[in-house]
Amino acid sequence: MPPLKYLSGYSPELQAQVHQLIASDRLGATLARRYPEVNEVRSDTALFDYTQALKQRYLRSSEPLAKVCFDAKLKVIQHALGTHTRASRVQGSKLKAKREIRVATLFREAPAEFLKMIVVHELAHLKELDHNKAFYQLCQHMEPNYGQLEFHLRLYLTHLELQAGGAA
Repeated sequence: MPPLKYLSGYSPELQAQVHQLIASDRLGATLARRYPEVNEVRSDTALFDYTQALKQRYLRSSEPLAKVCFDAKLKVIQHALGTHTRASRVQGSKLKAKREIRVATLFREAPAEFLKMIVVHELAHLKELDHNKAFYQLCQHMEPNYGQLEFHLRLYLTHLELQAGGAA
């Protein structure tokens, strides 16, 4: 079996279990059973509203977001499922910052929990720029099941790649 690129940081035992699911053609069915609900967020406007609601609930005091949208240019191959950007410009004697979150378009069709995980991840970058302990604690605060969802998202990406005919 080829190596599982989305799961390379996980133990060989866990990877062997995933290989068994793939070999028995049960990976997709297992994920579909666990995450039957496709998200309702289909437009950029709906994504902005969804993100703003989460931001308002957990990060009320953080800087406002100028834009939140789906981005077809974000590719899993480039290891970017979402991005958080900060653009600063001089306006008169002040420095104005504009923040944007972009989410890969594959999340339009993804289970609702995976979209939430990506949005939570990008929102956490409003407070913590690096993927450090404080960053992951903030993710866990906004989505208590964050670690499990991240793992299942990696399984989902593996499944999508196998369906497309690529090597996982």
